[in-house]
Amino acid sequence: MDEKALIANAQQGEIPAFNQLVLTYQSMVYNLAYRILGDADAAADASQDTFLSAFRAIKKFRGGSFKAWLLRIATNTCYDQLRYKQRRPASPLEALLVEPDHPSSFTDPTEGPEDYTLRQELGQVMQAGLNTLPSDQRIALVLSDVQGLSYQEIAEATRSSLGTVKSRLSRGRAKLRDYLLEQGELLPARYRLRSRESAASR
Repeated sequence: MDEKALIANAQQGEIPAFNQLVLTYQSMVYNLAYRILGDADAAADASQDTFLSAFRAIKKFRGGSFKAWLLRIATNTCYDQLRYKQRRPASPLEALLVEPDHPSSFTDPTEGPEDYTLRQELGQVMQAGLNTLPSDQRIALVLSDVQGLSYQEIAEATRSSLGTVKSRLSRGRAKLRDYLLEQGELLPARYRLRSRESAASR
C-alpha cells in the first residue's frame, strides 16, 4: 500500500495504517530528536510524543509532504523539551555525553570494526558541537545536514522565512566548524590534518 493510501486510511481511524506510517518514519524522527536534544531518553520521549500528536492531528493533514509535516511536529516537540530544560536545567555534563549505541539510520553492514569506532568517535564530537549551538541554529542544521530537507521544507517545519533559515544555517555551520577546529585532539586522527588545512586557509 502506498503512502497516500496509508494516510487516507489513517485519517479514517485505521490504527494499522497509522502504525505502518510510524514504522516508516520512526527512525527518522528519533534521529532528528536525538541530534537536537542530545539525549537518548529525551529523544525517545520526543519521538513518542511526536507520533501521538501526529495521530491526533492527522485528519488535518491536507496533502503535500507528509515527511515535512511530521518533522514539523517533531521539531515543535523538541522545542517544547528544550524550553522545559531551560526552566529546569540538568547537569551540563549530561548534555555533552553521547551514547555510542543509540539507534541510528546511518548504519552500513559492510563497515569494519575500526571504521565503526572512528565513526562513533567523530559522532560524539559532532554531537557535542551541536549541543553548543543555540537551539534554532541546531534544529536548522540537523534538518538540513542530517535529515536532508530543503530550505523550503525547513522553513515550513520551523515556521520561519527562507531568509531566517539560511541565516541560521550559515551561523550554525560556522560555529560548528570553529568548534571542531578547536577540538582537534578529540577528533579521530584521519580528520585532524583536514581540520588544520581548513584553519590555515581561513
